[in-house]
Amino acid sequence: MFFLISVAAYLPVLGLVVTIHELGHFLAAKWLGTAIDRFSIGFGRAIFSWRDRAGVEWRVGWMPFGGYVRFKGDENAASMPDEAELAELRRDIAAREGHKALQRYFHFKPAWQRAIIVVAGPAANFILAIALFAGLYMFLGHETLRAKVDAVDRGSAAEAAGFRHGDLIVTADGHSIPGFDDLQQYVQMRAGVPIRFGVQRGSDLVQIQATPRSQILEDPVVGPHHGGALGIHPSVTPADVIRNRYGPVQAVVAGTDRCWKTVSTTVYFLGRMITGQVSTDSLRGPLGIGQVAGKVAQIGAEGAPNIPTMLLNVSVNLLQISAMISVSLGFMNLLPLPVLDGGHLLFYAYEAVARRPLAAKVQAAGYRVGLALVLGLMLFATWNDLQRLRVLNFLGGFFS
Repeated sequence: MFFLISVAAYLPVLGLVVTIHELGHFLAAKWLGTAIDRFSIGFGRAIFSWRDRAGVEWRVGWMPFGGYVRFKGDENAASMPDEAELAELRRDIAAREGHKALQRYFHFKPAWQRAIIVVAGPAANFILAIALFAGLYMFLGHETLRAKVDAVDRGSAAEAAGFRHGDLIVTADGHSIPGFDDLQQYVQMRAGVPIRFGVQRGSDLVQIQATPRSQILEDPVVGPHHGGALGIHPSVTPADVIRNRYGPVQAVVAGTDRCWKTVSTTVYFLGRMITGQVSTDSLRGPLGIGQVAGKVAQIGAEGAPNIPTMLLNVSVNLLQISAMISVSLGFMNLLPLPVLDGGHLLFYAYEAVARRPLAAKVQAAGYRVGLALVLGLMLFATWNDLQRLRVLNFLGGFFS
């Protein structure tokens, strides 16, 4: 049953995020007068497809792990023909349609126009995330607990640092801490890193330095994972509940801030992961994303008094996870790795500065290395997913 729930939740979430990403590329290309051959959600054979009046084929592939926009003249979804293919393509277009037609083809457009088309995909993901966050803030508001200490675990990092019952944590390393969930997010990313806290203690503002300790944290959505912990429990009295309501402008500001915080947290986490300071067990591939989507849908459905309420709760949870995934997809695509949008931008930047494209052999080598890195990361994340879902244990027990 949970598998079916996960699939039912995963497909619309990924479909929304990927469709908006590819629409960003598509609309920017259309705006710049680029000839487009295909818009595809999913890879592989088409489940169904149709062709519009402009000659663009719209299709849905049977492998729901991404999508692409294929420009006329492309032989693959990565838009990376080599020098010989470009020369041959130029001759064919000139002979068939005339030299003026070259300006409609992606590969013969100025570098700045190609850069706009490429960056429009990640930009669309960030816009989607901000819109989803803003919509949720505006219609539902936001509720959190003050970062007020009710109890401190014995032998914890918080006790060693001198936290007390009644302390109100207002800053961490100079960053404002508006609620307990913000404190948790900040601390979990910093196991073993000293943090300077600004604490309101009565009428005094005191400074406390504490170093979160790495431990297994339980989370109803992502499950057990490594993270930093202080050993603090929040006060949950009615006076400690903060309820915020937002107008349209405030909601957009809050949504933009949430998007920025997600990106900055991701950058910080990746930096610590690359340097071996944090565990890599939080990395998730398609299976892990499906598990999270299924879990948030399940949580939204639990305890609902009726079907309309259940559908509303599930929809809200899936919209929140869609916003988070959209931010992640936009950010990851901007990494300067060939085969990703960021890699294309890197090549176009070189072309703009040097006034000539990067040598075809260098580009080809870069794409091979980038592809190997991306595939390696996906395989590693999928291995994490299989271990987290205990698939290997199940298969081992089945065959033993």
